[in-house]
Amino acid sequence: MLGKRPWKVAAVPAAILLLAAGCSGGSDDDAGGSGNTVSIGIAEPKHLIPANTTESSGSQVLSSLFYPLVSFNEQKQPVEKAAESITSDDNKVWTIKLKPGFTFSNGEPVTSDSYINAWNNGAYGPNGNDGAAFFERVAGYADLQSKDPDGEEGPEKAPEPKAKTMSGLKKVDDTTFTVTLSAPFAGWKSVLAYTVFYPLPNAAFSSPGVLNEQFEQAPIGNGPFKIVGKWEHDQSVTVAKVEGFKGDPVKVDGITWKIYQDQTAEYADLVAGNVDVQTLIPIESLGSAAGDLGDRLKKTPSSDFAFVGFPTYQKEFSKPEVRRALSMAINRKEMTDQIFLGSQTPATSFVSPVVAGYRENTCGDNCVYDAAKAKELYTANGGPAEIKITYNADGGHKAWVDAMCNQIKASLGVNCTGQGEPKFADLLTKVENKQPVGLIRMGWIMDYPLMENYLGPIFSTTGSSNYYGYSNPAFDSLVKQGSEAATPEAAIKKWQEAEDILAKDMPVIPLRFGQNTYGFSERVQNVDVDLFKKVDIYKIERVAS
Repeated sequence: MLGKRPWKVAAVPAAILLLAAGCSGGSDDDAGGSGNTVSIGIAEPKHLIPANTTESSGSQVLSSLFYPLVSFNEQKQPVEKAAESITSDDNKVWTIKLKPGFTFSNGEPVTSDSYINAWNNGAYGPNGNDGAAFFERVAGYADLQSKDPDGEEGPEKAPEPKAKTMSGLKKVDDTTFTVTLSAPFAGWKSVLAYTVFYPLPNAAFSSPGVLNEQFEQAPIGNGPFKIVGKWEHDQSVTVAKVEGFKGDPVKVDGITWKIYQDQTAEYADLVAGNVDVQTLIPIESLGSAAGDLGDRLKKTPSSDFAFVGFPTYQKEFSKPEVRRALSMAINRKEMTDQIFLGSQTPATSFVSPVVAGYRENTCGDNCVYDAAKAKELYTANGGPAEIKITYNADGGHKAWVDAMCNQIKASLGVNCTGQGEPKFADLLTKVENKQPVGLIRMGWIMDYPLMENYLGPIFSTTGSSNYYGYSNPAFDSLVKQGSEAATPEAAIKKWQEAEDILAKDMPVIPLRFGQNTYGFSERVQNVDVDLFKKVDIYKIERVAS
């Protein structure tokens, strides 16, 4: 998720972006008053409205409250969940049939309108949802957007959009609706697994098309769990099992999503048995984790892509040559070996190895450590005398950012400092407002397993997680051509051509491809963290006492 994946900046998209955090205590009975409950560490979510949630912690919480139309099997192929079927004859008009009998946790039936109303609200420009761009392919999306005369988007200045609902969404009956795309996209079924495509109940709206302001504090979903009380900001979100849920069964009666502001504090709680799962062991604890946790320390594949983005709209970073120089000034292998103890690998491409179409070393010489060449290129193109890298302090990034700064100082002879923002949400807000944060610590977890999910949201001109102002019409065109291609093979060819443009422009510095390095307490078993960096809430269970 870069998350807007504002990363999901993770997006994040979608992510997806990447965060982790910590701070609280609690008993085994936090989630619903039963001993058959678990606690899982997260960071403070930015939002808990599906269409506005594009970072990993919020997405993880929503995965327990909502049930997706599709999820993915081990071959990364989409399989129906809330949907009975999702079909198309031309990859442009899609028919979605819902499984009967599903309800929201308040008893409302889940209908076609539940999706249509949620998606229209999510796409409506003045609502300012972080995940709105994920509806961009639906016919009529453009009519829900507006721009003011100076070209800046924003509900304060912009006129009312032409429409409030997308023409591409049509109800057939209570359990069937069609989605017409503005252009064919063979991967549409996979996209529907993402958080922004969850449905909303009537109770979410104070009037047609207008969300109840308090809904986010206690979201009502169609998933296996329901919220207990309200979102306790910076403390926890507690959910309890929904009796009679029609989807895949869960094995625990409740989950407490414990919110941390510091990963080392979360790790101390894990070792002490005060939290059951930590999805990312902090850098500082990697050396001791095997001894602390034994066989409760696990590693699984991840779609995590770590990088730093340039504010390309600022003059000092507007030249690709300056950006290339900074990339060549970094010794990725030294960082992954010494800071991450080999738990991550150097990234020399712009998409993860877990997706079809990945190629090694697409970044070429720009990702090869060469201090002399970097300094020559940096000096010749007037690189800034000082570099600042801003990161979220709740994600355990200080050690590697400091190491990266030391490498930049040594290679380029310029001062470099890391600046921590307390929360990922705070960092995203500053970046969205174009405040001077320097280079931006980013992470992306895929929303769906396609190359396009790494290219479109993060790098396209209108990408939901393009926080750095990068724009290249040729790149945008190739991404679009790939999306509209008739076969997966043809799509990948176009997307690879688009990635080649990124290697020339270097809007970001690829750093690392990650794996899930996580741990859990003696109270739980069958703990799995998936490619999306989420705990599988359907597998986890308590150890019988």
